[in-house]
Amino acid sequence: MTDDTRTAELRSAERRLQAAQLASDVNALDELLDDRLIFTGPDGDLFDKQDDLRVHRTGEQRLTQVVEDELTVLVVGRTGVTWFLGRLSGELSGTRFSARVRYTRTWIHDDDHGWRLLAAHVGRLDR
Repeated sequence: MTDDTRTAELRSAERRLQAAQLASDVNALDELLDDRLIFTGPDGDLFDKQDDLRVHRTGEQRLTQVVEDELTVLVVGRTGVTWFLGRLSGELSGTRFSARVRYTRTWIHDDDHGWRLLAAHVGRLDR
């Protein structure tokens, strides 16, 4: 498989992740998130895959909008990085929010699962 093919597949996986987040589709998220996932939130706290699935399953987090303004994708072999710039709106723990954010996501590829998210970090932008 060429890097161009993997790049197109990773771009598709990133967009499936965005759609799964918006729909709180726990089954799709379970497939896209590696079991070793570590996510760094905007406050610096660390979360794992089970934390992410729980907030979607329980409704603690509900997204009402995921708008991609920019998506950059880099693939080197079986490792990929995506940089998402956009706007998220929704509710977290009963508090409404709307924010412009930048996600940096590190993905790994294997033949059994395709692209799976291994690590992510989100930062809020004031602009």
